Amino acid sequence: MTFVYAKCSAVERLELWDHLYCLARDMELPWLVGWDFNVLLHEDEKIGGLLRHPSEYEDFAFCINSCGLFDQGYKERPFTWCNARPNAQCIFKRLDRILVNLPFQNMLPTINVDHLIRIGSDHAPLLMTCGEQITNVVKPFRFLNF
Repeated sequence: MTFVYAKCSAVERLELWDHLYCLARDMELPWLVGWDFNVLLHEDEKIGGLLRHPSEYEDFAFCINSCGLFDQGYKERPFTWCNARPNAQCIFKRLDRILVNLPFQNMLPTINVDHLIRIGSDHAPLLMTCGEQITNVVKPFRFLNF
């Protein structure tokens, strides 16, 4: 597992992308990379504020693809960060995510990521569950006398 807290500056994030490339080059084990990347992957991961330059998204997407990582998506709430300003000044973004490589996906094929409610932070915690939730079904005992 690799936990990331990326810089806010696109230029400073390039160093992080280089570090991830170096790690990925020799990574054959199941690998999970996650937390705060401080960048969007797509334009639709933001509401409000100024438009960002697409090269930031492209650098991040190139890094993910080059490292053989896959975004695990999410359930429910689409955004993980909010600037908590009122009305028209409010900005929502998906800055936090969980990425995994193919060996990790093969090992745990049913991964679910939930963006929980933000409490005491501008970032939402991520909850990752692996495997299906199995509910015990009570089956009545029946004896058939043949």
